[in-house]
Amino acid sequence: MKILVTGAAGFIGFFLSKNLIEKGHEVVGLDNINDYYDVNLKYARLNQLGIDKNSAEKFNFLINSESYRNFTFIRLGIENRDSLPELFKNQSFDVVCNLAAQAGVRYSLKNPEAYVDSNIVGFLNILECCRHNNIQHLIYASSSSIYGLNDKTPFETSDRTDHPVSLYAATKKSNELMAHTYSHLYNFPTTGLRFFTVYGPWGRPDMAYFSFTENILANKPINIYNNGELARDFTYIDDIINGITLIIEKGFKPISEQKNKYSIYNIGRGKPIKLLDFIDMIGSNLKKDVKSIMMPMQDGDVYKTWADTNQLKKNYGYSPQVDLEEGVKNFIKWYHSYKK
Repeated sequence: MKILVTGAAGFIGFFLSKNLIEKGHEVVGLDNINDYYDVNLKYARLNQLGIDKNSAEKFNFLINSESYRNFTFIRLGIENRDSLPELFKNQSFDVVCNLAAQAGVRYSLKNPEAYVDSNIVGFLNILECCRHNNIQHLIYASSSSIYGLNDKTPFETSDRTDHPVSLYAATKKSNELMAHTYSHLYNFPTTGLRFFTVYGPWGRPDMAYFSFTENILANKPINIYNNGELARDFTYIDDIINGITLIIEKGFKPISEQKNKYSIYNIGRGKPIKLLDFIDMIGSNLKKDVKSIMMPMQDGDVYKTWADTNQLKKNYGYSPQVDLEEGVKNFIKWYHSYKK
């Protein structure tokens, strides 16, 4: 298939592009390479895909990979209402996987406009382009954060999600509503994926496990919020990529018996881990003592995440394989290598 992967210089988008390329699909990667976090990490990911930094810095140019003949890259924002429709028109994609978004819960408290531009305006632009170009299937990133302060666990996609506690979560909930509307009105399949705390090599520096590692190695204390009484459904990147690839290759499947063109799935490990245990595991792998400062709960944060993935397992055979100890070990190994 010919597949557009937006957010291709990002953590999940990079690994998905690489996996699809190696499976023989033709992939066009798109990213605006914004400076929300260190752009050098984004360029380093692209370099792994055979895209030279000097070429990738230019906007709106299709660049052929030097390593994979079935991969090209374009620097472009999904909110660009002139260039994105032109790309769709010229490339004739079969499937679109939209992973481009302004990420981060805490950053949404400081720069809300960035979330509206990318996650609302940009996503609408993606929907319009899919509608007008006969896209067979749109897969897009939602988030576990839309469950807000739900007490019931594990989280099921049938749970109410009317009380997000961050603007980031509100934009992701909006994406699901927008996709539902477009699937209903224009009869094209959309699948939303609620990601649960993805971690692993080449991960985002703004994620907690990344900053924990940096501070522990530097003998600096780490801030632990809500006095450590938090739990997360940490999911290793390979399991996430395998899940997305199954959906792309097997095609759209409705969750219910209704013959609609709209589906939402949780994609996670399905095993919440206490944050303090996760931190201890990092310290143990680094062979360093952990110094910590207990902090109150942060605005926009949630106490616990836990994914019910039965629907994804039933429809696509999704089965996460990487346990936390192996995943943390792999990340630490990569971190030492990347940081030299």
